[in-house]
Amino acid sequence: MSDEKSEIETVSGSHVVIPSEIRRKLGISLKDAVREAVERQMEKRAMPDQQEVAVAFAFEPRRTAIVVIDLQKGIAGMPGGAPHSKSTVIANATRLLTAARAAGAQPVLVHVGGSLDGADRVHTPTDQGWSRPGALPPDWSELVPELDRQPGDIVIMKRQWGAFYGTDLDLQLRRRRLTTIVLCGIATEFGVESTARDGYERGYEMIFAEDAMTGMTAQSHTNSIERIFPRLGRVRSTEEILAALKG
Repeated sequence: MSDEKSEIETVSGSHVVIPSEIRRKLGISLKDAVREAVERQMEKRAMPDQQEVAVAFAFEPRRTAIVVIDLQKGIAGMPGGAPHSKSTVIANATRLLTAARAAGAQPVLVHVGGSLDGADRVHTPTDQGWSRPGALPPDWSELVPELDRQPGDIVIMKRQWGAFYGTDLDLQLRRRRLTTIVLCGIATEFGVESTARDGYERGYEMIFAEDAMTGMTAQSHTNSIERIFPRLGRVRSTEEILAALKG
């Protein structure tokens, strides 16, 4: 063909037309130009469209557990919580539980407690310990009433940050053939993240309700939400999860 005309080359079964004038300006051969064009086209096909990813968010409610971490009187009554207030977390968790019950998903209410002398809790040397201003009140471990515990709800009592170790949570989920966990509660970087890491390593599909959890600080919450949880599962808002529960 003449340099004044377009040239056609075939690479990996793809036909590409590249004007000779453009090739001369680029200073590359026809075959190299075609190969680069085909590779870019293949890369574009391999990258999912952002809109398609958003639309694709879905899960099967009847294979899903809504696991609520440590929304109990003693912890909910403590000061702090950022970036979301504890009242907001409780309200959003309650909405998720209500929708879960209606959709056939399994509510799991986790609280932390133990023996009166604390002998069944973890006791190892650390640089920062947990300070307790005297004895805990009798109702410290009781679930907040807003959760509206129902007879079909699973209640798990743990003795450390994570909800799997030393409990029957894994057994309860597997016996019911539940494969997806929607996680929320307090605190994001402690009880929630510890449970999330363990759940991920056990092969559960993890979904995180970002505005139904809160941290000790906004910075530590953000670290979990932006750096940890996206590698363990999918981070979504309460509204997005509610929409998926309703189908």
